Amino acid sequence: MDGLIYTAMTGASHILDMQATASNNLANVATTGFRAQIDAFRAVPVLGQTLPTRAFVTDSSVGNNFAPGAIEQTGNSLDVVVQGQGWIAVDMGDGTEAYTRNGGLQISPNGVLQTWDGHPVQGTNGPITIPPGEGVTIGSDGTVSGTPSSGIMPLVDVLGQIKLVNPPTNTMVRGDDGYFRLASGKPAETDSSVTVISGAIEGSNVNPVSEMVNMISLGRQFEMQMKLLSTADSNESQASQILTIT
Repeated sequence: MDGLIYTAMTGASHILDMQATASNNLANVATTGFRAQIDAFRAVPVLGQTLPTRAFVTDSSVGNNFAPGAIEQTGNSLDVVVQGQGWIAVDMGDGTEAYTRNGGLQISPNGVLQTWDGHPVQGTNGPITIPPGEGVTIGSDGTVSGTPSSGIMPLVDVLGQIKLVNPPTNTMVRGDDGYFRLASGKPAETDSSVTVISGAIEGSNVNPVSEMVNMISLGRQFEMQMKLLSTADSNESQASQILTIT
C-alpha cells in the first residue's frame, strides 16, 4: 500500500494529540500556578521503496513551559508566590513528595497547613500545624509563624518552615494529578535560595491567544492530512482501474 497513507495517518493522529494538549492548556488558563504543556514531534523516514520525502510522525517528548505566570495580590496571609525558580514541596500521603507552584494554601479542620486540594504542605521538619485561634504569617524564606489572638503582649511562635526546592527542570515530570515529581522518585533537596512572597498567588502561564491560534492552525493541518488520505485512496483506485484495463 502507498506509504503516503501511513504518513498522513500518523500525522493526523498526532495532530489530535496536540489538539488535546492545547485544549488542556486552555482549560487551565485560570488555574493557579499551572505550567503549560508542550508537545514535541519528530519525523522518521518510512522504510521500504518509497519517496525520501515521506516520513512517519512520532511523539518525541512531552515538555513543559516553566516560565513564571503573572502575580496577583490577594491580601490573604496564607497565599504565597514562589519568586523566580523554585517549588513548594507537598506530602502526597504515600511517603512521596510532589511539587507545585500553586501557593493558595489553607488550614485543614485539624489545623494542618495544606494545599487547595487537601495535601499537607511539606515542612523542613514534617507537617506544619497551626494552633487554633492563631493568626498566621509566612516569611520570605517559608517560615510559618503564629500570633495568638489573645494576651497582653503579642508573642510570635515559629510553627515550621515550608520546604522550598529548586531541582533542574529537566529532571522533573508532570503527574496525572498536575503535580510535578522528580523522575528518579527521590525527594528533592531543600534550597535556601528559594524565596516566597506572602499575600499573593501566581497565575497560569498559558497564553490563551497563542493557544487559540494554535488550535486553529492544528485544525487546518488535520484537514490537510485528511485530504492526503483521500488523495492516496483515489490514486490507488485509479491505478487499480488502469491495471484492470491493461
